[in-house]
Amino acid sequence: MAFRSLIRSSLTFSRTLLKANVNLEKNCERIVSTTIPALNKKQVEVTFLKANGEKIKVKANVGDSLLDVVVNNSVDLDGFGACEGTLTCSTCHLIFSQSDFDQLPDKPTDEELDMLDLAYELTDTSRLGCQIILTETMDGLQVKVPATINDARG
Repeated sequence: MAFRSLIRSSLTFSRTLLKANVNLEKNCERIVSTTIPALNKKQVEVTFLKANGEKIKVKANVGDSLLDVVVNNSVDLDGFGACEGTLTCSTCHLIFSQSDFDQLPDKPTDEELDMLDLAYELTDTSRLGCQIILTETMDGLQVKVPATINDARG
């Protein structure tokens, strides 16, 4: 009888260890990160030109969107990014110079173009800030912020 009890106990212990190992592996998957630590992120300078002539110069992390830059630096742009980058409004509409526009790494998607059609003060060099991801080559970027915004959601 004691032998069977010992076997059952060791099987239960083995199963418990196996479950713990599986849970440990699942938890380890969650903490693995492939991004560069925040301390090592390169930064670029971005200037927002408001319609009233005010220039707001900020430092921004490479890899962030222009919407992230506005939020992370508490840039005072009323109503900017109302949909939080879900591509369902046009409140992060920005106007680029032709040369900066031509250098943007990605072309606008059909979804972005649909939202831009609803933006006020639309130009040939308009883009949504939530769709522009900063690269090192964008250091010194200047973007014009339209005087009015149109929230396409409402």
